[in-house]
Amino acid sequence: MNRRQKLIAAEAATGFALIMLYIWRLRFTAPRAWIFILGFFILSHILRGERTAGLGLRWDNFRECVEAMAPALLLLALSLIACGVLLETMRPISLEYGFMCLLAYCPWGIFQQYLLNGYIANRLAAVVSARRVPVMAATLFAGVHLPNWFLMVVTFAMGYYSAKIFMRYRNIYFLGLAHAVIGTALFVVIPDSISHHLTVGPGFFLR
Repeated sequence: MNRRQKLIAAEAATGFALIMLYIWRLRFTAPRAWIFILGFFILSHILRGERTAGLGLRWDNFRECVEAMAPALLLLALSLIACGVLLETMRPISLEYGFMCLLAYCPWGIFQQYLLNGYIANRLAAVVSARRVPVMAATLFAGVHLPNWFLMVVTFAMGYYSAKIFMRYRNIYFLGLAHAVIGTALFVVIPDSISHHLTVGPGFFLR
């Protein structure tokens, strides 16, 4: 690893540490600190001269992503719903409320995919071989969801495949939509006794 790669690795480690610090402490003691953390990532992109397309913030191939990946996404989402119906674990909410949850989840899904792929996967790709990026990105993504074992398993799998899709298509918008679809399906299907209401960090122990 040369000097440039070491600096990139150190920067990525710092970014990950800031995310963990916010989840475990700052969101309780300094909730607006996320603004400065986001500024860290934006400054990194500016200093490296990165463009939005390279970060995956692009619409030109969104349709291509949908045509290639939507069938598998819908199959997975419908399979989850079917399991919820068969196991009688469906959350008692209306269809309208579920749809509103999906819409509300989309911005959050896009933001998480930006952090996972637009930042972390991009930085990893500059340091390690391409075949190692999905596993390493997925491991970090799962680590962010400590100590929720259920979410850690789910996010490792989701993180792995989303990183592979990102490296092929580089489209955060589709990945954010997919993230929202799967996240909403899990919220509707998985009981809180297992998902702990999708909580991570110290709040997990209060559920």
